Amino acid sequence: MAAAVWGGVLSFGLVTLPVELHSATEDHTIAFHQYEAGTTDRIRYRRINERTGQDVEVANIVKGRPVGGQVVTVEDSELDEIAPGRSRSIVISSFVDVGDLDPVYFGRTYWLAPGSADHWRAYNLLHQAMTQTRQAGIATFVLRGKAHFAMIRAEGHALALTTLRWPDEVREPATVLGTATATSEPSEGELQAATTVIAAMHREWKPEEYEDTYTTRVRQLLEAKAEGAVAPIAPAEPPEPTPTTELERVLRASVDSAKARRVTADR
Repeated sequence: MAAAVWGGVLSFGLVTLPVELHSATEDHTIAFHQYEAGTTDRIRYRRINERTGQDVEVANIVKGRPVGGQVVTVEDSELDEIAPGRSRSIVISSFVDVGDLDPVYFGRTYWLAPGSADHWRAYNLLHQAMTQTRQAGIATFVLRGKAHFAMIRAEGHALALTTLRWPDEVREPATVLGTATATSEPSEGELQAATTVIAAMHREWKPEEYEDTYTTRVRQLLEAKAEGAVAPIAPAEPPEPTPTTELERVLRASVDSAKARRVTADR
């Protein structure tokens, strides 16, 4: 089992239990190094004093920010002192309906585990109570020097903690989309066709049926190039945008296509 990324206590009401935080996901993306073109020489980044041009040891680097015309530095221990609960507490301040949380706030998910075998009963108590009430706990805690807003919910047989973005970190849709005009409203026929497409494409959620084909192709490309030159791959062009006047016709064709794929999949 991978090591816990955080350890402390979880509190709800007057109940406190020790917990550990474990990452619920792992990244399988292929990472690349950087090399100077035409050589096998790795490119390295150095920590350099911008005034002297000299390398600086990690042990001699401190955190700081310009404030009022001067640079103010702080120690990690000072940040820990002002962190909520001395940075070792996850405090549930309220419970909300699970369905009320907008996914735009969701960050990274972790599994919560009891910190000791003596506290499974309290852990299961919270898990079962949230399962029955379909409630999620809203909490705050500090991880890796940053204060997090978080949601704790019952997921399967475990408690899951998902970090949340703070309200001032979420952009309003209007800042991106602008103001829609009445001329952009779909017709009744287009709307009916679109809902029919959605119904025809409906499937039970089975994440194991989806595959990261891009990473597989990157791995195959690297292996092929290691064995010899390979022909360049022509980039796939994205499909042309559907003309507005063709929306309803293309939607109805989409229904037929989705139904045909379903028949093939069911065979």
